[in-house]
Amino acid sequence: MTRAWWVWIYAVAGGGGGGGGGGGGGGADTPVSVLLYVIPDRLITIEVGREAATLVMLLAVAALAGRGRWERFLYFSLAFGVWDICYYAWLWVFIGWPPSLLEWDVLFLIPVPWLAPVLAPLIVSACLVAGSAWLLVLEARGTSPRIPRLAWAVAVAGAGLVLLSFIGAQPPAFRWEVFGIGVGGGVAALVAGVRRQQVV
Repeated sequence: MTRAWWVWIYAVAGGGGGGGGGGGGGGADTPVSVLLYVIPDRLITIEVGREAATLVMLLAVAALAGRGRWERFLYFSLAFGVWDICYYAWLWVFIGWPPSLLEWDVLFLIPVPWLAPVLAPLIVSACLVAGSAWLLVLEARGTSPRIPRLAWAVAVAGAGLVLLSFIGAQPPAFRWEVFGIGVGGGVAALVAGVRRQQVV
């Protein structure tokens, strides 16, 4: 598990770099159209480039740490989750933002704006960290299960609902019910799929 710790350290440092230079999104009453209007196109382009570069960095460290596609996927999930959590933690340390976990933020601009209260992406990232760490431990023990296709299908559908809740969000209303069904369904499907294979 040494590689997992190095990926973890890399993501913590990466989140600190992003949090130190970043800032919060629009306020709770700022519609997306206004948010994009008041930000100069040049800055939007820079932000999109920064997001793309971050994803490439996380993919690169996952490719170096993993020995196959499955491990690389798990390491990417681990790195992304740790990076995202640390991004907000470092923002709070450096500039005191967000003042609340219910503060709205622009999560991504690729390919369209994703918006949500800060608590939502933190929940997703916590699930990514916990799930990927659990599966990496099983992998290290040589007991990595083959997750059934049905479990994957339900998990992917859950991820789709989460993305829908982000992309379709318009402050101050957030569809927590859609988000909750997506996260709960995805987590339950993967846990049930893994446990079923372990029993078999």
